[in-house]
Amino acid sequence: MINSELNQYAALYQTELLDNVIPFWTEYSVDKIFGGYFTCLTREGNVFDTDKFVWLQGRQVWMFAMLYNNVEKKKTWLDIALNGADFLKKYGRDEEGNWYFSLTREGIPLIQAYNIFSDCFAAMAFGELYKATGSEEFKQIAVSTYYQILERQEHPKGIYDKSVPGTRPLINFALPMILCNLSLSLEDVLGSQTTAKIVPELISNIMTNFYQEDTGLILENVSREGKFVDSFEGRLISPGHVNESMWFLMDLAVRYNDQSLIEQAEKTLLRNTEFGWDKKYGGIFYFLDYKGYPPQQLEWDQKLWWVHLETMIAMAKCYKLTGNQSCSNWFEELHQYSWKHFKDPEYNEWFGYLDRRGDPLLTLKGGKWKGSFHVPRAMYEIWKTLSSPSPLQKDSATLSNSRNKL
Repeated sequence: MINSELNQYAALYQTELLDNVIPFWTEYSVDKIFGGYFTCLTREGNVFDTDKFVWLQGRQVWMFAMLYNNVEKKKTWLDIALNGADFLKKYGRDEEGNWYFSLTREGIPLIQAYNIFSDCFAAMAFGELYKATGSEEFKQIAVSTYYQILERQEHPKGIYDKSVPGTRPLINFALPMILCNLSLSLEDVLGSQTTAKIVPELISNIMTNFYQEDTGLILENVSREGKFVDSFEGRLISPGHVNESMWFLMDLAVRYNDQSLIEQAEKTLLRNTEFGWDKKYGGIFYFLDYKGYPPQQLEWDQKLWWVHLETMIAMAKCYKLTGNQSCSNWFEELHQYSWKHFKDPEYNEWFGYLDRRGDPLLTLKGGKWKGSFHVPRAMYEIWKTLSSPSPLQKDSATLSNSRNKL
C-alpha cells in the first residue's frame, strides 16, 4: 500500500509543531511593546539582540496566519500575525514601497531595501493575512508588492548591486525558486488567470536555464542566456535550494495536474540529494562546487537545519505522489539524522547550525537568518503530507513506469 511506511510519522510531526515549536515562538518572540518579533533568541528563548529583520518578520506573520487559516482559528495566532503586520505596515517600507532589510526594535530603518526577499515574504505575509481577515488593505499590500517584485526581478538588487555591469552578468536561482512558491501562495489573491500566465515561465526558467541535462544537477547561478559559467559563482550548487524548489514544483504540478513535471522533480530531487550527501559523516552539505573544486564559502561543509527539513518535505511529497521507495528511504535517513542532531533534547525548538560531524556550532534558536519559518513549516508540511491521501490518484502501472525511469 502506497505511503503506509511513512504514515506513522504524521502524528509525531503534528505534536512537534503544536506542542514544541509554535509554543516557543508564541512565548518568546512577540514584542508586546513596539510590535513585531524578536528573532535573536538563545537556546532557552532569551533575547540577545533586538534588531528586526524584515524578511523574518514577514515569515512569522505568514506562519501564524497560515496556522490560523489551515489548522485552527485560534485568536492567539491571529493576534500574533496582526502584531507583526501592523509593525511592518508602519515601518517596513521605503518611500518607493520597497521593503527594508532590517530595522531597530522601534522600527527605525537600519539597512536599505537591497534584498528582494524582504519583499517576497512581505507579499506572502499580507496575502495569507488577507485570507484570514478579508482586509482589502492587506490584499492591496500583497498585490502591489508582488508586482514590484516582478518589475525588479531582472535586477533584484538595483542600485545596491556590487558587480560591474556587463562584465559577467549572472542570474540567481533563488528568486525564480521563491516566486514559484509565492505565486501559488497568492493565487487566491492575484487570481488564477494571473498565476497561470506567470508560473509556466518560472518553471521553464528553473528546468531549462539552471538544470544541467548532462549531470542532472541544478546550478545556483548561470549566465543571462542560461549557460554554465566556469567561475566560483557559476560552479556553485546549493543542495538545500534545489530540494526546496522541487517540492514547490511538485505542488505546482499537483495544482496543474502535470505528471511530467512530477517526474522531472522526482528525478532532480534524488540526483541532487545523492550529490549533496556527506558520505563520511551523514547530512547534506551547505554548498558544493559543480566540478568538485574547493567552494569559496568557508561554511560549505556545515549542516544547516533548513537544508535537511526542506529535503524531508520534498521526499515526503515525492513519495506520496510517486510511491518511489528511494524517496521513502531518503526520508527515513533524513528523519533519523535531523531528530538526532537538530532537535534540542532539553528545550523547545531546534538547533540551526552544525559542524560537519553533526555537533552544534551555535545553540541559538533564532538570529539574523533563522526565525519562525523553516522548522514550523516543515513540521506542518510533513504532518499534512503524510496524513493525507495522494493528491494525484495514480494506478500501480503508472507508478511502476515512473519508478523505472529513474
